[in-house]
Amino acid sequence: MNTAGHPEATQRRGLELTPFRGLRYDPDRVGSLASVTSPPYDVVVRPDGLHHLQSADPHNIVRLILPQAGTPSARTEQAADTLRRWLDEGILAADPEPGLYVYEQRDGDGMLQRGVIGTLRVSEPAEGVVLPHEDVMPPVVADRAALMRATRANLEPLLLTYRGDGSAAEVVERTAEKPPLLATTTEDGFRHRLWSVTDADDLARIQTDLAGRQALIADGHHRWATYRRLRAEHPSPSPWDYGLVLLVDTARYPLRVRAIHRLLHGLPVADALRAVEDLFRVRRLDVPLADALTTLADASCAGNAFLLAGDGAFHLLDRPDPDLLARTVPADRPAAWRSLDATVLHATLLEHVWHIPEDSPAHIAYIHDTAATVEKAERDGGTAVLMHPVREEVVRDLARQGVTMPRKSTSFGPKPASGLVLRALEI
Repeated sequence: MNTAGHPEATQRRGLELTPFRGLRYDPDRVGSLASVTSPPYDVVVRPDGLHHLQSADPHNIVRLILPQAGTPSARTEQAADTLRRWLDEGILAADPEPGLYVYEQRDGDGMLQRGVIGTLRVSEPAEGVVLPHEDVMPPVVADRAALMRATRANLEPLLLTYRGDGSAAEVVERTAEKPPLLATTTEDGFRHRLWSVTDADDLARIQTDLAGRQALIADGHHRWATYRRLRAEHPSPSPWDYGLVLLVDTARYPLRVRAIHRLLHGLPVADALRAVEDLFRVRRLDVPLADALTTLADASCAGNAFLLAGDGAFHLLDRPDPDLLARTVPADRPAAWRSLDATVLHATLLEHVWHIPEDSPAHIAYIHDTAATVEKAERDGGTAVLMHPVREEVVRDLARQGVTMPRKSTSFGPKPASGLVLRALEI
């Protein structure tokens, strides 16, 4: 563990964001821009969601980010062939000149988020420029790396946050007053708008401002780890020195933080509850999901708490045995890390109580949608473990100390829609 931490960037190289020629759908060649977009690859976890996206338009981006051929090698080759065909047919076309892109998301509840999309110099965690806050699963990194190698493209931006409120933010706000390159509303109710920034002075203002900043990975740890792997594979300088990102200034636009839930395959709720007897306080809640989540939030204020579901009811686990935590939670980390719900879930419940390997898709799935997690657990006879979200300041403070959280601990959002702008490394 790195105990030196990552203080705010001062003398070192900061964020180096560069313009690129974005690949975008030709709106005259597709049904609609909304019909070719998708959530990020790791949010599309339900087969019915995948099939829905595939049927929305034959050119939906999901055919690139989640190809469905039989073997891993066949899937990556299928994605590469599809991308080449869409380029040849003019379904996707590169913008005429390099630029950065201002991206806006707005929902019906008044949420507004704006940021800048560009290609960011790939750096190592030790540089303290881009801070990860979660561990990654090597098989997922290998899968994403194979896809990027085959397509030679960054198919969707990952989401980074920084706190600046400087000249970059001023350019973003001024740009958003102009007519956009594109505007579309996706079926989830989000309105998306995109602008290009090509003026040399505006580009310089953004780049100069960001040069003194550091960023937190909000969403896309596996893709950032993939960027690092692919950069190491190619002698520098090369296009692999940079990766596609969306940078959001949370001083202007705070992100929403939600939990990522766990679905434990093959572990019935009755067995899960039997194993935690005398280790946690357990209370059955015969209430709707919204009320159960409120109870979970209240319990989380006092300590570690989880909701189990899958048998038609909700079961609140809280007040863990202090001796159990002392035996199972590693003592060589900061107190804020040791007290995380995700830490207790992985170190105590998964490893020592339920004996479930956290990196095995056959045993555990990570799902963002709360209702979908419960429904799948009830349908399959497994156990849904519902989590309460971590506050952003806790995540950022741990990241600056060089401490990573257990994998899939948080879900920052809103996440950028995939399919609005892509990057081909050779264009």
